[in-house]
Amino acid sequence: MAQSASEAGFARHIWPRLSRLVTSLLSLLVTLLGLLAFTFMLSHLSPVDPVQQIAGDHASEATYAQVRHELGLDQPVLVQFWRYLEHLARGDLGLSQLTSQPVANDLMQTFPATIELATCSMIFAALFGVSLALLAAWKPGSVIDNVARFVSLLGYSVPVFWLGLLGLLLFYAVLHWSAGPGRLDDLYVYTLEPKTGFVLIDSWLSGDREMFRNAIAHLWLPVVILGLLAMAGITRLLRAALLEESSKEYVTLARAKGAGRGRILLRHIFPNVLGTLVTVIALSYATLLEGSVLTETVFAWPGVGRYMTNALFSADVPAILGSTLLIGACFILLNALADALTWLTDPRT
Repeated sequence: MAQSASEAGFARHIWPRLSRLVTSLLSLLVTLLGLLAFTFMLSHLSPVDPVQQIAGDHASEATYAQVRHELGLDQPVLVQFWRYLEHLARGDLGLSQLTSQPVANDLMQTFPATIELATCSMIFAALFGVSLALLAAWKPGSVIDNVARFVSLLGYSVPVFWLGLLGLLLFYAVLHWSAGPGRLDDLYVYTLEPKTGFVLIDSWLSGDREMFRNAIAHLWLPVVILGLLAMAGITRLLRAALLEESSKEYVTLARAKGAGRGRILLRHIFPNVLGTLVTVIALSYATLLEGSVLTETVFAWPGVGRYMTNALFSADVPAILGSTLLIGACFILLNALADALTWLTDPRT
C-alpha cells in the first residue's frame, strides 16, 4: 500500500516535467519548421531570378526552360518545399554566386569568426554587466547606481557602428592601442595554420606568442564595442530584477534577523533572480550572433555578418538565405536553451 502511494507520488511529480518537456520540444520543432518556411518564402519573393543568374541575361527560351526544370521551379510549391527540406537535410544550402562555393562551406569558414567575436563579447558583457548590476542594487541611488543606468542608456541609444568608427579613430588611428581591422596582421594571416577556426586558439596552438598577442590586439576593440550592447541589457534587466526582489517580505525578515546587506544580496536575492539572468544572457548571446553584422563590417571581421552583407550587395540569394537560416536557427535554439535553464534554476521546481 505504501509502495503504491509512493509510486503515485512519483508519477505526480514526474508527469508535469515530462509534459512540459514534450511541449517544449514540439514548440521548438514547430518554430524551426516556421523558420524553414520563412526562408523558403524569401527565396520565392526575392526580385532576383535564380534561373537568370545561372543561365545568363541573354539565354534562349529553351535554355531558360531547361535550367528552370533542373532547379525544380516548374514543380508545385509544396513539391518545391519538400525538395528544399531534402537539400537542407543533406546540408545543401545551394551555391554562392559571389564565391562560387557551396554556401555550407562558406558558412563553416565564416561562422567560427562570428562565434569567437560573440563569445568573447558575451564574456565581457556578463562579467561587467552582472558586477555593475550587483553593485547598483547593493547601494541604490549611489554613484555606482547612476553609472549603471548611464551604461544601460549608452548601450541602447548609441549606434554600434558609430561606436566602432569612433573606437577605430581613437584607439587605432590616434592612440595605436588597437591593431585595427581584421583578425590578424597580413604578416600572420598566411602563416597561421587553421585547426579550429578560432584565431585565439589556433594562434596559441601554433606556439607563436607574438601571433597570439597580435590576435588579442585585433580582437579586444570589437569585443568591447559589441559587448557594450549586451552589457546594457544585462545591467538594466538584472538591476531591475534585484531591486524588485529586494522589496519582498523574506528580505525584510532577513534584515530583521540582522543579516548584512551583502549577504542578503548574494545569498537570498541573487539565487531567486538567477533564472532571469540566465534568460537575459542566452538571449543577449543570440542577439550578438545576429547583431554582429555592423560590427563585422566596420572592423572587416570575416564572419557571417560580413558574409551576409557582401551577399546582400551582390544579390546572392543562396548566401543570404543560408546565413538567415543559420542565424535564425541559433536564435531559436538559444531561446529554447534559455527556457530550459530557467526552468532548471527555478527554486520552485
